[in-house]
Amino acid sequence: MARRIDVTGTGGVRLAAWEFGDPPKTDPAHEPHDQHDPHDPKHRLDPQRTPGAGTAPNGTPGVLLLHGLMGRASHWASTARWLSGRYRAVALDQRGHGRSEKPPQGAFSRDAYVDDVEAALEQLGLHPVVLIGHAMGALTAWQLAAKRPDLVRGLIICDMRASALGAASQREWDQWFRSWPLPFATLADVRKWFGEDDPWVERPNPARGAFYAEVMAESSDGWRPVFEPEQMLRSRETWVYDAHWEELTQVLCPALVVRGLDGELGRAEAQEMVRVLPRGQYAEVADAGHLVHYDQPEAWRAAIEPFLDVLSAN
Repeated sequence: MARRIDVTGTGGVRLAAWEFGDPPKTDPAHEPHDQHDPHDPKHRLDPQRTPGAGTAPNGTPGVLLLHGLMGRASHWASTARWLSGRYRAVALDQRGHGRSEKPPQGAFSRDAYVDDVEAALEQLGLHPVVLIGHAMGALTAWQLAAKRPDLVRGLIICDMRASALGAASQREWDQWFRSWPLPFATLADVRKWFGEDDPWVERPNPARGAFYAEVMAESSDGWRPVFEPEQMLRSRETWVYDAHWEELTQVLCPALVVRGLDGELGRAEAQEMVRVLPRGQYAEVADAGHLVHYDQPEAWRAAIEPFLDVLSAN
């Protein structure tokens, strides 16, 4: 059962954080009081929201999971449940994604994303935390680790490049968004198009179809994404034009770079990222594309577990 925790990002943007496993036991005497108005419609929409779930008991290590562009916290549900055996694992819907606010004129800069996570960690009481990020979420994670080393005790980077992708990449994405046959009549159509018919799909990929089905919502005329494609392009343009090697050199905590063998992060670049990181390590997952944790969940867990074991022992 998912439990929602409301936090506030930079500029007052409302963000939804989620626990997917049983949280560690807390002392009722130290439980924060519920600050939500029970008559607030937003509160009524999420009856499983946990009052006062934001603070972990003393000594409980925390993990914050950050999805990639167009993703949502629920893409981490399997990983979060697995981690909840020894961590307080929380996944965040980042601004413009999932159930978090999507302000039409809001900032979608790198600073905004990083500052949101910084604010969320403070409000959730998770720090010093292990940050686990996929794609754009991984970039946010290592930028925060460089900015606030006091908040981060470990970092896992999943299939995210440090090199600039360039203007051509941004144009390709704009054209790709325009090619979506919206609205989709059914979720089965969503799964089929993203898993088979999308020109970007080299071979049938049911996991990719399921991934995109999870970011669709039913509207009056069919199924549409829960995000605004224009906001995704604005988010993306703040990192595709710049390289981010310098921030990697400033990450002081242990860091694991994980790539899918058929993902977007090549082996040579991943190994160079490991070399640049002061305490970098490397792992790869066979038979996995860009959606490593979603595509091959068991192999993904096997890849990161040794790193987490060492981190927990120190």
